[in-house]
Amino acid sequence: MKIALINTNRIKPPIAPIGLEYIAETLISSGHQVEILDTCWSDDTDQSISRFFLNNRFALVGLTLRNTDDCALTSRQSFLEEFADTANKIRNLTDAVIAVGGVGFSTMPEHIMTLCNLDVGICGDGEFTFPELADRIEANKDWTDLPGIIFPHNKKWHRHPPRFRSLDNLPTMRRNLIDNRRYFAEGGQAGVETKRGCPGKCIYCADPIAKGHEIRVRPAKAVVDEIENLLKQGIDHLHTCDSEFNLPARHAEKVCAEIITRNIGDKLRWYAYCSPQSFSRKLAELMREAGCVGINFGVDNGDESMLKSLKRDFTPDDIINAARFCKESNITVMFDLLLGAPGETKSSITTTIELMKKATPDRVGVSLGVRIYPKTEMADMVENGKIRNGLSGGTSIHDPLFFLEPEIAPVIYDLLDDLIKGDERFLFFNPDKPNQNYNYNANDLLVQAIARGHRGAFWDILRQIA
Repeated sequence: MKIALINTNRIKPPIAPIGLEYIAETLISSGHQVEILDTCWSDDTDQSISRFFLNNRFALVGLTLRNTDDCALTSRQSFLEEFADTANKIRNLTDAVIAVGGVGFSTMPEHIMTLCNLDVGICGDGEFTFPELADRIEANKDWTDLPGIIFPHNKKWHRHPPRFRSLDNLPTMRRNLIDNRRYFAEGGQAGVETKRGCPGKCIYCADPIAKGHEIRVRPAKAVVDEIENLLKQGIDHLHTCDSEFNLPARHAEKVCAEIITRNIGDKLRWYAYCSPQSFSRKLAELMREAGCVGINFGVDNGDESMLKSLKRDFTPDDIINAARFCKESNITVMFDLLLGAPGETKSSITTTIELMKKATPDRVGVSLGVRIYPKTEMADMVENGKIRNGLSGGTSIHDPLFFLEPEIAPVIYDLLDDLIKGDERFLFFNPDKPNQNYNYNANDLLVQAIARGHRGAFWDILRQIA
């Protein structure tokens, strides 16, 4: 059966649609014919879509939505209106079954389906549900009982919970179905996934909703096969797409050992998201030997009471140790902070900034305000009236909802300026100081640096050009 897959993500610097490429591989391995339209490279999206459907007839069309918005309180830029326009344009050009999926979609499926005249949404792993959907459509069989789907029924949305399966039997990811070389040239890196799911209970995070509460690992051999396929294309700067590469630590060690065994660690420069929990000196050494040059730790806060309030499972001492182990192994360190959650005070912010200076990471990214996603504990707090003040946005589906603790909201920028005192390691977006922009979306400094040849994680590129 002929199937179209369409990437709708047009942010710059560009980020390759790894999930869409994984789904394409599973469809091809199931015997289906796949055509991909990547609107990231379209000068005129409407014209590209019209030409694509003028010359092709499809039985099934899949759209991917990676991000719903830019996750920044200061800009609150939603991508949903543009996505809905694209989806409805496609609806008018084909009578195929149209499905939508992706991490962004899985965080708020009902909201997004309401915006679009589509047939079915897929929550969770598209690699399993999408081929099953294609097989049912090809055989003219009912597909409304498939796990993880949402579809209109009696003027309501009917939704089946996703079934998060083992990743052991995914096909080989050749990584040659989209223009990864161009993404590397204009985006500076490629993504690789080693696992999915997160058992964490962070009050704001939608990752477990989209990817499951249990960690499911890919075989180390499959991961490194994929890395070698990218290397063959000249793509040598990679970033893991896992929630936390080092959870579980044993699997991270296996991936590193596989890279080292194949003697390709010296050919790679890769970055990872990690947790200070279960991060050891041994793992830091293995990661560096395997080619890891930078780690982004999403530490959120440095105040012990705030870490507990956020339901993070590590301590300030773990943060200090993680930075030390990385420095001893010559790995560049980035700490990401999320300030302004419920209960935040001037004292907790002061403690956090002091801890950052004590840990001496190479960069500290400061995000202000907590994005509130549906089905998270923060969303429950809003719905139950536990949070009444401090909300911004949310006036429509196109307006992302954020929370910033009212006690610190009036003074937060001046307080941070006073605490940081010009320390260039800190990046945060003060609307009055755009040169400190830490929002990767539409970041001209990043786009220009990559065009000049810089490669790597966006935060590390910003560090290099500071």
